[in-house]
Amino acid sequence: MLRSETVRTPIALFVLALLVRLALIAIYPDAAYPDSYYYVDVARAIAAGHGLNVDFIWIFAEVGNRIPDVPTLPIPSNAHWLPLASLVQVPFIAVLGPTAVASALPLAIIGSLAAPLTWAIARDARATPLVAVTAGVLSAVPAAATVFMAQPENFAIMHPLVAAAIWATARGLKGDNRAFAFAGLLAGLASLGRNDGVFLGAAIGLVWFADRLRWLRSRRGSGSWVHVEDRRPISLAAAVGCLALFLLVMGPWWARQLAVFGSISPTSSSGAALWIRTISEWNSITAEPSLQRFLDQGPGAIVASRLAGLWSAIGNFVVVIGSVVLIPFMLIGAIERARSRDFTPWFVYTGVVFLTATLLYPLHVPGGAFIHSAIGLAPHAAILSMEGVVIFVGWFAARRRTWDERGATGFLAWGVVVLVVATAAVFGRPVQQAWDENRQPRIALAAELDRMAVPSTDRLLSIDAAGFKYWTGRPGVVTPNDPIDTIEAVARAYGTRWLVLERDDAALALAPVLKGENRPAWIGPPAFSVPASDGGLPRLVLYPVCTAVDDLRCQASE
Repeated sequence: MLRSETVRTPIALFVLALLVRLALIAIYPDAAYPDSYYYVDVARAIAAGHGLNVDFIWIFAEVGNRIPDVPTLPIPSNAHWLPLASLVQVPFIAVLGPTAVASALPLAIIGSLAAPLTWAIARDARATPLVAVTAGVLSAVPAAATVFMAQPENFAIMHPLVAAAIWATARGLKGDNRAFAFAGLLAGLASLGRNDGVFLGAAIGLVWFADRLRWLRSRRGSGSWVHVEDRRPISLAAAVGCLALFLLVMGPWWARQLAVFGSISPTSSSGAALWIRTISEWNSITAEPSLQRFLDQGPGAIVASRLAGLWSAIGNFVVVIGSVVLIPFMLIGAIERARSRDFTPWFVYTGVVFLTATLLYPLHVPGGAFIHSAIGLAPHAAILSMEGVVIFVGWFAARRRTWDERGATGFLAWGVVVLVVATAAVFGRPVQQAWDENRQPRIALAAELDRMAVPSTDRLLSIDAAGFKYWTGRPGVVTPNDPIDTIEAVARAYGTRWLVLERDDAALALAPVLKGENRPAWIGPPAFSVPASDGGLPRLVLYPVCTAVDDLRCQASE
């Protein structure tokens, strides 16, 4: 019976998870937002033989947070975002071509591993079969996060990868030194997926340090009549192996970053990501973020921004990881497992994730930075939640002897699963609709550029250079969130030929242009627009950009 469960259940969970993700791809196969666009564009560049180079600038932090002395395209990619989500797409693009499905499929397959992995973690933690299976289903259909699991970016990677690293660390606490060493490899892969993956490595290191400290304290107290835990700690050899495997993965990438950018983390070392005072400064080349400038805003503003980041992180966790309904059960399960070695690494990493989101990058949290890291907490959170359901039913059953505790437990557990799974559609459908509303004007623009026979080398100036590269195939440069004179300097430096403005997302200084109130001489009259169904400002407008004296397009009559 156990053998049958060991084989069939994880396979069934994987198939369920994969079918869910394939259905999402069938409904919406494309990349949908800047992260996804960027990873696909990089993957296609690699597959086309261009290596880690792209012909667009999605944010100026990638080129030193300023207009370079010699502005050129293409530029080296991945100064900020890491390459793993792109690398896994390359073999599929090589076989299937540069299609949306080729980019989404590998992430769907990788992400589907989270469901059987959750089941395996639960069984290893001695959870009941009911808890293991229901938690596995929750990982197959992770509620509000489900819609992102088919996107060609690192949600699908971090979901199983972080959980697996936490599991391997927990096994190390239970005496499996090889598993602990293997956690270093997994943390390295997570760090190759996201900048904050290194904090997973830090959490693993904290677990080892705390375990070593516990053992030293137990040895000092071994003569006392008070009972102390005398379990041997994770070995030093395992810790060295863990670090070595981490460096085996990250070492070559850091060497590339040093060689290309002069830093293993260019946007962090420059302060562009860490020392901004408002999120608008992230897309600015005049803000000049620095530690001193950050401190100059005063303790009140600093504390307020950190508290706002913490509050936003809590909200993200409650909705995306806990689907709201799981939170009370998760707390019950967490209290029950507070001293369990199976969950100690999870508690440590949860603390690290919230701490870094609060102190290091609180301004990026509302934009999704926190949930990209926290998604790896979901498998263990699902197990704790379902254990909380079991405990909750047990409390009531103990007071009502007429209850069929087993039947009531199964009924409530599966009822919670159904409710959470239903929220996948409740949250997901409006998100996909919003994505589609955003892509339709871009599809129309791509068709118009082709109809106008605009050369494929013409550069576009837009708020989302990676996105317009994805849809139009044309290179481009981001419009920074700076005064109009700075935007003009960018246009001239890179010889951009066209400006694309979108009603829902545009640099503030360009709003008068979109409204038709004030158009500088270097921006021509609208060449194409996508009207809005509500009769308001157009959804998208294309303008010629004239930075050469012999370019007469901007002198055309309205």
